[in-house]
Amino acid sequence: MSAREFNQDVSAAKRAATQSPVVITDRGEPAFVLLSIDAYRQLGEDGEDLVDRLSMPEEDDLDFTPVEIGLRVPDL
Repeated sequence: MSAREFNQDVSAAKRAATQSPVVITDRGEPAFVLLSIDAYRQLGEDGEDLVDRLSMPEEDDLDFTPVEIGLRVPDL
């Protein structure tokens, strides 16, 4: 649903969101998602905050191994 359609008929967007998430686009690109409260609550069923669920755990240390690319300057 475009942002314009959403603004013109919020009630239709709310009705549609009871069936499934509604993606609201801005200039053709997804910008927002409208969810029913039940769908939103299902995202955090295990009691974890949604932000915490999407974040990388702090206790996970990442080890990066240096990579040798082997670039050289071309002869002119």
